[in-house]
Amino acid sequence: MGGNERGAALSGVKVNRVKMAVYMFSGFCAALVGLVISSQLQASHPATGETFELNAIAAAVLGGTSMSGGRGRIGGTIVGAFVIGILSDGLVMMGVSSFWQTVIKGLVIIAAVVVDQAQSKLQARVVLQRQAALGR
Repeated sequence: MGGNERGAALSGVKVNRVKMAVYMFSGFCAALVGLVISSQLQASHPATGETFELNAIAAAVLGGTSMSGGRGRIGGTIVGAFVIGILSDGLVMMGVSSFWQTVIKGLVIIAAVVVDQAQSKLQARVVLQRQAALGR
């Protein structure tokens, strides 16, 4: 549907049906992940997935998804997930505590957001320079 629900509805997209399907698929995926994690641990605990959202955000940001929206590709997010996985495994192999692992992942996210913002500003500056050059 994009960022304009009304525009999608006016274009003929059945917004409520799409929303329902997306939420159902998301719930199914969450249940599937819960079953996989429970089977790996042979138990379940409420705090099992505490840092999963941090890993997902880090993977998306490292993969090139803009935090302000409008940019990003699935392939980039997959590459970002590989990078986060390698980083996590490397930190475990080095014996880094889970607290510091979370801190390091947070710093990686902050660095990726700073780079993304700098890149956006640079692109905007280049566009303005091109427009000024064409206007002459």
